Amino acid sequence: MKPQAPAFHDESETLFLDAEEVEQSPEGDLWFLPGPMEEEPDYLPPGPRAEPREAEALDDWRKAEAGHAAQLARVAGRVGALDDRLKRGPEGWRHRLALIEAADLSWFVGDRIGPDRLALWISMRISGLQDDTAALARVGWALRRLTGGPGPEVDLSAFLDRRDPENMADQAEAFADRAGGWLDLMAQAADLHPVTRACVGFHFWSLAGLGQQGDRMEAAITAVRIAATEGKGAVFAPLAMGGAGGLRAGGPPADRLARWLDGMETACLTAMRHLDDIEAWSARAAADMTSLSGKTPRALRALLTEWPLVSAPMAETLTDSSRAAVQRNLAWMEARGLVRELTGQGRYRMWRTTN
Repeated sequence: MKPQAPAFHDESETLFLDAEEVEQSPEGDLWFLPGPMEEEPDYLPPGPRAEPREAEALDDWRKAEAGHAAQLARVAGRVGALDDRLKRGPEGWRHRLALIEAADLSWFVGDRIGPDRLALWISMRISGLQDDTAALARVGWALRRLTGGPGPEVDLSAFLDRRDPENMADQAEAFADRAGGWLDLMAQAADLHPVTRACVGFHFWSLAGLGQQGDRMEAAITAVRIAATEGKGAVFAPLAMGGAGGLRAGGPPADRLARWLDGMETACLTAMRHLDDIEAWSARAAADMTSLSGKTPRALRALLTEWPLVSAPMAETLTDSSRAAVQRNLAWMEARGLVRELTGQGRYRMWRTTN
């Protein structure tokens, strides 16, 4: 019997046949394949929510402005009336309102600097043992920005005093990037009314990463300057002197704008009443002090118009008069009911006008 030749199998042929069998097999029989992705449990933590694009966010503010058109027109009229009043009034009025606004803002941010402490710090760099000099410096910066100088949209770094040579280059570059993003957003909102744009800028300040310590003060000062961009007499549109309601965050743009408009309208009315009172006092003081001679009475009257609170050393420095002349005229004015001493102390006394 002839032996049968052994059968030789080609491995490549076997692999090819196995691949064909796999392709022809239903998916249910392929136990070694992973199941569908949607059937596997998701063990990953939830990721951050995507922030709306800038265009979408600004569209919400445009809708909010349209929904508050009547109130916005009323507030714009109040700001315009205050601007005209300051344009026709003495320079001291602007400084007086700026000092009140800066002091009120300090309470909003937690520094709690009263007008008397701020007046002494600004005029003579005098601070008490319990005073926070960093807080006084922040409020002093706010007062300077509320009384003049280029606006924040001209040069934000200079406006915020961020050109410190001691800062590292990478920190300065990072701030420039954040400031550029905020300025780009404000440029995109150029079609909004300045009062609305001020509100937008205030609420987008922290989202842009601007500011660290005192950032709320910087945001508020920047915003009230933007609100008075079209002004000829007013450097800023008052807000804090009407209460802190307009500076509260939270809620959709419509609610934030409504609070902003309410606060600015109340602040403008408060500022106008304050100017009415000081104008009436100035007329009465001028009439009562006609019999007094020398430069000190006139200088004191102008000083009390510009500053809400005045001390004798402060008056001596700012009027360039002798201490005796200042104290003599203040005593005369107090006896005539033109000024009132507030502290009731023998030292560090402060006077204010009687309205």
